[in-house]
Amino acid sequence: MSINEETVNPEAGQKKRTKPGIIDCDVHPIPKSLDQIKPYMPKYWRDRFRGGGRGLFYGNPFHGMRQDSHPPGGGPAGSDPSFVRKQLIEENNIKTAILIPRENSCQFPDLDYGNAIASAYNEWIADTWIGPDNYDGVFKSSIVINHSDPVNAAKEIDRWADHKHNIQVTTDSGARFLMGHRNFHPIFEACCRHNLPLALHPGLDGIGINILPSPGNPSHYIEWHTCMSLSFQAHLVSLLTEGTFERYPDLRIVLVEGSSTWLVPLMWRLDMEYKALRVEIPWVKKRPSEYLRDHIRLTSQPLERPDNDEDMLHMLRMMDAEHLLMFSSDYPHWDFDNPKLTFPKLPEKLYNRIFFENAEEFYGLK
Repeated sequence: MSINEETVNPEAGQKKRTKPGIIDCDVHPIPKSLDQIKPYMPKYWRDRFRGGGRGLFYGNPFHGMRQDSHPPGGGPAGSDPSFVRKQLIEENNIKTAILIPRENSCQFPDLDYGNAIASAYNEWIADTWIGPDNYDGVFKSSIVINHSDPVNAAKEIDRWADHKHNIQVTTDSGARFLMGHRNFHPIFEACCRHNLPLALHPGLDGIGINILPSPGNPSHYIEWHTCMSLSFQAHLVSLLTEGTFERYPDLRIVLVEGSSTWLVPLMWRLDMEYKALRVEIPWVKKRPSEYLRDHIRLTSQPLERPDNDEDMLHMLRMMDAEHLLMFSSDYPHWDFDNPKLTFPKLPEKLYNRIFFENAEEFYGLK
């Protein structure tokens, strides 16, 4: 029986409709160890591979993962698909978990090395999480690319686009160029060629060859974590003002784990600036905010929750959450957003849009 079918309440003798299943747009599959990745790499790169990460900016004084998400049989949090099914899928009525591997391939000056890492992670995901054990298709995944080498990134998209469980492309928000820059056109062309959204995810701002979105380095993890939305804001303004969506009318962008409520004042300001300065960007044919509904989605985690729930509801209305926002949990990270607790009580229509309808439409999951 599907999750949307009616069931019978034997005591009342009445039909009871099961709550529709949630689409979680940000779930992180973690290798049990780097030894799971190395076999997919040529020997030259395999011997060099040590992984990668955020370095100083990952120095959070707490645990990076939910401590209860470590599999009972051992291994890192989020490394056992069966346990993820039990803890995330079954406990939270998730009907689709969209996987975003964190391969950290975009930070290296040696572009071939970064490409080899991205390629290996795509092979690993295809053989494991979205392989034969994904019998019900609950796991959908993202093609990881090294955006520092756009031409080879496009080839990686071409290589994996036909896999039935790959439903988007993903890369880091940390970069040497803002996303509207023509440097990334090969990636946009490949995404459009295969009708796949491009998801930006925070990770490597200011790491390796990537540039920080702030004037200097944060001293503390709390600074980095609070301000990680800055790169998303800069990338979005760049995409809108460079005329990206006029050049690529089929391009769709997902902003993952960059928070969301900043969208309202940012679009107010950009639309205001456009009134006076649109002569500078004649390729932008309408107000920047008018491109959002056709091309942009944001995921909910981390959701800023004010003390007054009415304020949150007003903000959701102002940001057009009914069309732009998609639920995400960020499982298994420490700042996991529980779908039962994160939002205030929502009107049924808005709940349905955020928790499954927007993602169904955007990814074509119906």
